[in-house]
Amino acid sequence: MKQQSFGITGLSITPLGFGAGPIGYLATDQKEVEAIVNHLLDAGVNFIDTAAAYLGSEEALGAAVSHRRDEFILVSKCGQAFRDLPGEAWSKSVITATVDRSLQRLKTDHLDVMLLHTCDLEVLKQGEALGALVQARAAGKIRFLGYSGDNEAAAFAAGLPEVSVIETSLNICDQANLDTVLPVTRDRNVGVIAKRPIANAAWRPVEAFQGIYQDYAQPYRERFAAMKLTPQDLGFAGEVNWSEIALRFTLSHPGVHTAIIGTTSAANAQRNLDAVAKGPLAPEVVEKLRATFKTAERSSKHRWPGLT
Repeated sequence: MKQQSFGITGLSITPLGFGAGPIGYLATDQKEVEAIVNHLLDAGVNFIDTAAAYLGSEEALGAAVSHRRDEFILVSKCGQAFRDLPGEAWSKSVITATVDRSLQRLKTDHLDVMLLHTCDLEVLKQGEALGALVQARAAGKIRFLGYSGDNEAAAFAAGLPEVSVIETSLNICDQANLDTVLPVTRDRNVGVIAKRPIANAAWRPVEAFQGIYQDYAQPYRERFAAMKLTPQDLGFAGEVNWSEIALRFTLSHPGVHTAIIGTTSAANAQRNLDAVAKGPLAPEVVEKLRATFKTAERSSKHRWPGLT
């Protein structure tokens, strides 16, 4: 798979990455985790994203692919309080302890990137949380640091000199960060990870979602319904699905370096690989999706911010 420079980190990154939230939240069988992640690595994908809060995903990844550690860029996220760790949320003590625990769980001596996991703007401005990651970098535990989140907080974080990576929501139903966050990341050449690039499969019926994802996907389902689009409206004919259109839309924007998709199926992982291989959407299709989003947002009489 083709790689590109991951912004100011200087790392080389593939446009498709693996997001490990679902394997944790849905308690995916370890053998299936190994099948999914090894399939992606074998296909050339070199980016894996997880978080301390993803209920067992760090441990599952450590068991599945730590023996292939030199083949991928590894990202985790931190900041929340945990019962088994000292310190309050966003404190130096809990962040330091979380970094150390993530290294143990993932069976590695360093993380390529550690992100603050969606703290609010005030926490960022206070500086203690970010400072803890700066110290972890100085100790050699992480190589780069950054922020995962949306809207004003993500735009603020992207402008901080210590921040090299931003993870933010970008998809056909979540376009606000294209206008608020990406101008800042492009100006500073910050590495950008697009989360939720297929809009939580908002076109699927609610009964198709499992566990926490029924509620998690609902805002996107409402936005998608309001947009009232079909693939044919965008000029597609024959067999094409919304997952492919959505993923290619996300990767069509300059300054987006990788899009992470969580899946609990190796077959779905292959479908994502096939979609990325088709490249970005045509500019006129991107513009149609942008215009439709803005029209639906105006019609709703509510602002559609980035969904955290």
